[in-house]
Amino acid sequence: MTVLDERPVASLDFLSLELTARCQLTCPTQCYAEAGPTRGHGSMTAEDWHRLIDEAAALGTSTVQFIGGEPTLHPDFTQLVEHALRVGLSVRVHSNLYKVRDRHWPLFEDPRVSVATSYYSDVAAEHDAITGRDGSHTATRASIVEAVRRKVKLRVAIVDHGNGQRAEQARAEMAGLGVTATVDKVRAVGRAAGGLLPSTSSLCGRCANGKAAVLPDGRVAPCEIGRFLATGSVRETSLAAVLASPEWQRARASVPARTSADPCGPDCGPSDDSSGGGGSCGPMG
Repeated sequence: MTVLDERPVASLDFLSLELTARCQLTCPTQCYAEAGPTRGHGSMTAEDWHRLIDEAAALGTSTVQFIGGEPTLHPDFTQLVEHALRVGLSVRVHSNLYKVRDRHWPLFEDPRVSVATSYYSDVAAEHDAITGRDGSHTATRASIVEAVRRKVKLRVAIVDHGNGQRAEQARAEMAGLGVTATVDKVRAVGRAAGGLLPSTSSLCGRCANGKAAVLPDGRVAPCEIGRFLATGSVRETSLAAVLASPEWQRARASVPARTSADPCGPDCGPSDDSSGGGGSCGPMG
């Protein structure tokens, strides 16, 4: 049973809902969520997600982001997006755009919805090697072209692994399609950590500052990348109670404050170096 907590909590403008760890791609050297085709949707039920959306709206949240894994693979994805819109929230869908189902395009076209995706190279073989799936470059690029045609609000992030990756050429390719793309470095979390323990130096410094992420098992993290700092569970108590807890305050305090004169924006999502901030949202370290 959910236990309500009336203690005041810090403002929460942006909430990411990580619906699932299932994804058509594996991204063997990158995925912070360690998602893949054989992963599950977690222990959060559709009822849990609906309640959480209601709680977020009550807390004054303006935007929810649906993410994964690949969020469109969750069986309740459409209903959850529609519910978020119904309670007055703006929606961002962070999708790999590998396969967009016909029924999802009308959702993406809604003016209250924006779509974010990741792209890696203008060369198919290089892109496919990073995603771990042949044909992913062709499929994702085709979806980007279709999104532009449909006038979907689209943001593209190019995750640069270094070693001569054609990140800047990919940015130029997106510009040629009429899409503004940003470039970010790989964060050393999940598969990108190479078996090492993740560090807060991989974070941008804005985690838990007006934002939070709920993982597929209900735990609450300062952001998707900062999942190793997750605490509490919205399956056991309310979101407000988690955000008011001493454990959450300790998690917030463990994130190094960003000292750059050009900080990243408050809704900075994974692999996103602009988010309205106008500058780099790279890792602190």
